[in-house]
Amino acid sequence: MTPDIIFVVCLVITAFILFVSEKFSIDVIALSLLSVLFFGGFLNVEEALAGFSNPAVITIALLFVLSHSLQKTRILEYLIVRINKIVSKSKNIGLGVYLFTISIASALMNNTAIVAIFMPVTVRIAHQYHLSPSKLLIPLSYAAIMGGTLTLVGTSTNLIVNSIYIDSGNTPLGMFEFAKYGWIALIVALAYILGVAPKILPSRTVTSSLTQSYHMAGYLTEMKITDDSPLVGSTCLKRNVNQNYDVIVLDIQRESRLITYNVGQEVLKSGDILFVKGSIESFIRMKEVEKITLLTDEKLTQNELEQEDNILVECMVTDRSSIVGNTLVNSNFRKRFGAFILAIRREGAIIRKKIAHVVIHTYDALLIYGKRKQLEQMASSGEFILMGEVTADLLKVRFWWTSILLIMITIALAAFGVLPIIKGALLSSVILLLLKVITPNEAYQAIHWQVIILIAALIPLGTVIQSTGTADFIGQSISSFVNEFSNEIQPYILLAIIYCVTMVLTEVSSNTATAIIMTPVVISVTSAMGFEPRPFIFAVCFAASASFSTPIGYQTNLMVYGPGGYKFLDFMKVGLPLSLILLILAIILIPIIWPFS
Repeated sequence: MTPDIIFVVCLVITAFILFVSEKFSIDVIALSLLSVLFFGGFLNVEEALAGFSNPAVITIALLFVLSHSLQKTRILEYLIVRINKIVSKSKNIGLGVYLFTISIASALMNNTAIVAIFMPVTVRIAHQYHLSPSKLLIPLSYAAIMGGTLTLVGTSTNLIVNSIYIDSGNTPLGMFEFAKYGWIALIVALAYILGVAPKILPSRTVTSSLTQSYHMAGYLTEMKITDDSPLVGSTCLKRNVNQNYDVIVLDIQRESRLITYNVGQEVLKSGDILFVKGSIESFIRMKEVEKITLLTDEKLTQNELEQEDNILVECMVTDRSSIVGNTLVNSNFRKRFGAFILAIRREGAIIRKKIAHVVIHTYDALLIYGKRKQLEQMASSGEFILMGEVTADLLKVRFWWTSILLIMITIALAAFGVLPIIKGALLSSVILLLLKVITPNEAYQAIHWQVIILIAALIPLGTVIQSTGTADFIGQSISSFVNEFSNEIQPYILLAIIYCVTMVLTEVSSNTATAIIMTPVVISVTSAMGFEPRPFIFAVCFAASASFSTPIGYQTNLMVYGPGGYKFLDFMKVGLPLSLILLILAIILIPIIWPFS
């Protein structure tokens, strides 16, 4: 083992540790690795920047644009409502059709976008059947993951593996070649999701009341201002109520009038009733100092909170939100959106105290109180997803039908080898821009730049793994172990090892990073042992997407983590059996579909 190999191996291990720790965002970690390799002399300028001009990376960016154009038509929401009618007639059949539709959509679109679109209706279906959303949100994520394995464009991982595979002088992977095995795996996975998973998944959230779901009973109450209260003739802002007692005054009830705007600056009168969020300790302290009366020991319910057009709703912070990485105070959330965040659900825990100073993370679930119009505007900005809120109508924007047509043509031309996917996606994107179906600004915003930076910065790592001999070293170590077995079972042992290692790594790290590291290793070891690389390459593709056992391995799992009220162990309980089932299935079927020689 050379010093260069030792360094690269240590760097890869460090990268995985950083990915798991989540101390830094994934794109920052990837750029840091790229910088170390570049300044360490492992890469020249052209090699360091090669990822940013890689056809697969550009294709992924263009597919984000096409996906957005399809989202803009709301065609999927339209289909959702129709599917929901089937669900209402037969739960089992309806849920099967529902999850199958999600899988098909995910095969053609970015699965993160698919989960974002389908999450609200999933929550609504849960309400409809008096189920906890935690019974359905993990199945939603799993269905989207499985759907992404059906095509070359279903997930960015497939495109990246294909790019590295082509660069090594091999025949490209076909657009629908993945479906040869993917269909079987999807059917098996759906059978498990529908038949077994509901028995394992917990009822972690309460659907009847968001105040119960977030355990807010002791944090919401009504206070009446007495005649001798220092608040009379003053304002909450002047009395510094928020800072002094760590409470939030949501609304003011004055006789028959409900005051919801500029609550902090409203001059208070005797007899005013304040709708307040805070802790029991805060209520008692405020009662003593401000001489107010706690109206009831029975704290506010969701129905009591929702008056006039004010609603209580759960929403999820998307990766495009400007409040990510900021506190509510620093982001000026209340003034910007005219709403209150009452609680935060994050990784199975609920945060209710001092939330104004909590740094917001991507995919946090928020309990928000505000006016319906303002909340709808929040959702339309793309920064938040309102749970349970679904639009049923098609939005017939200018030439709306072209989005559907162009995506189908692009995929068909690529499938039949008429036009490479990158050319078709570029041409389709330009046509959509020229027809003004989407604006240039919408196109730029549609691209998930964090994903693009991550992939582009990690691709040179794959180059270094090959150029330093690290891939050959790892490949020789694996082949030495495999050679201990008889010739007949050697390829099966190798397939099992590659699938298992990829599957484990993708559970604790980025699936893209795992694919970039494993693909050169597979090419090296199969070349040394004289096996056809194709079945092993497909094993990497499918295993890199087989992230079911942890919430951190796949972005869609993270998306449902908070809204589902899940704990880390919930993913292990339901996901690990599915991973093992698909492992056995892959070892049996992949060699039949793609022979070893």
